[in-house]
Amino acid sequence: MAKRRPLDLEPIKQGFSAMAAEYDALAASHPVVIWMRQRIRAIVEGALAPGGSILEINAGSGLDAAYFAAKGYRVHAMDVAPGMLESLSLKAGRPAAGGRLSFEARSSTDLAGVAGAPYDLVFSNLGGLNCIDDLSLVTRHLPAVLRPGGTTVLVLMPSICPWELAQALRGHLRTARRRLTAGGTLANVGGATVPVWYHCAGKLARALGPDFETRSLRSLCSVCPPSFFHGFVRRHPRLTRALMRLDERIGGVWPVSQLGDFYVLVSRQR
Repeated sequence: MAKRRPLDLEPIKQGFSAMAAEYDALAASHPVVIWMRQRIRAIVEGALAPGGSILEINAGSGLDAAYFAAKGYRVHAMDVAPGMLESLSLKAGRPAAGGRLSFEARSSTDLAGVAGAPYDLVFSNLGGLNCIDDLSLVTRHLPAVLRPGGTTVLVLMPSICPWELAQALRGHLRTARRRLTAGGTLANVGGATVPVWYHCAGKLARALGPDFETRSLRSLCSVCPPSFFHGFVRRHPRLTRALMRLDERIGGVWPVSQLGDFYVLVSRQR
């Protein structure tokens, strides 16, 4: 059996550190990003009892962690990028967090010994797990950090995004096929070259294994334009809002649930 190569964290640390401020600004101003986060947060809250505990892996600048802490949940957030951790630290110290937000520098592939375990829910948002080729490096640790019957809410980028495939009609073949490359692709993140792999929902479910049962699966931005289609969103705000509403109606229906810019897989430990 081939030996697994360790995850190279340096490009991730460099690139995402450089993007921390931009991520916060985008989350506060971009209508599609705002809509996606609202939908995802509602799913997380629907899976948790009031005052429950959350372990957020790949927490980034802590936008979601701070939101859930302000809602009364106990949140422990993890990331590896120093710039993101600095932003997390600032949010954890705000009065709204109420002392319920803690954080540490730790990779999602290194969950053994994470502080505060076990948790009621493990959460990873907006493609943090797409920086990992072998999802089992993360999923094999989940039973140890979850309470019995605990839940995972994992948001990843699938291998098929209709809006990207449609770019072939405009001659943008690189964009159209980037998710279909078996060996992953390289993304420019804050000036750093970060490897990215696109994982279908079935692959994630298999990595979770028989100890977890799928409770729900829905896509985001299957018919609504992804956030990086800035020009379309700016020129057609009313149409974009209409497509958001359609996305909400059909995003949980197969096969649409398998497609899009992101999908949300909710699983429960048996």
